[in-house]
Amino acid sequence: MLKALLLFLIVFSVMSTSVFAESTIQVGISEENIKSLDSVLVTGKITDVSKYKPVKLSVIAPDGAIVYSPMVAITDDGTFRKLLHPTIPSFQTGTYTIIVSHEDTQVTSQVEFTVTSQEMPRNQVLPPIQENPITEKEPANTSGILMSADAINGSDVIAVTGNTNFRNSDITLMVKSPNGNLVSIAQITPGINGDFEIEIKTGGQMWKEDGIYTITANQGIASEHKKSIQVEIKDGLVVPEFGIIASLIMIISIISIIVATKSKLAILPRY
Repeated sequence: MLKALLLFLIVFSVMSTSVFAESTIQVGISEENIKSLDSVLVTGKITDVSKYKPVKLSVIAPDGAIVYSPMVAITDDGTFRKLLHPTIPSFQTGTYTIIVSHEDTQVTSQVEFTVTSQEMPRNQVLPPIQENPITEKEPANTSGILMSADAINGSDVIAVTGNTNFRNSDITLMVKSPNGNLVSIAQITPGINGDFEIEIKTGGQMWKEDGIYTITANQGIASEHKKSIQVEIKDGLVVPEFGIIASLIMIISIISIIVATKSKLAILPRY
């Protein structure tokens, strides 16, 4: 009887631990002391939350103002990363606080970095931006941003790639459902040539609506540079495109009709 009671208590303890497991957030930075014109890389890991929902970084300046509040995507293993560039014209001197949060949990984590003053460079000349060549079939890049989406039919991952003429400003990427609800949001830092890429994971309650989802890239103050593309989703997965497959089916159907018609004509009796 005593052994049975001990076994029950052990099983109950294990089950309680697994059921009531609480989220954890780990966060770190590349440098704890930086110059006012330096950038700082924020990395971390979060557990027991919905991976398709991003984490939020609240960056608080020494004077108490929130200078950045980007939404950062989470990978399948729960990790996240974000490169923070100096505010315009530079970081303030003092200690900045970064608070990481997620809507699925009340647990937060924070880290600090200290900024020391740095002399502003004069007459700085930036190297020219290398733009991606535009083919004849592509429209002119009037918005300043080129963007495309690529996904395997039936996949739950959409690969978004693009290029921007304005490499010194982060890009905010928003995904909206067919009825206009915000599904996902993330912030991307363009590369040295203006290139950017990100993977968007579909599925879950936010993607339960079937139809056309709109992916919009916004950049600059008041989102003066903007580009949108569309992807069709059904049951949380990318819908096969109509294009080539449908055309082949149509051609095969037409050939079948012609062959059947000729066969009927061939067996008609001659008078």
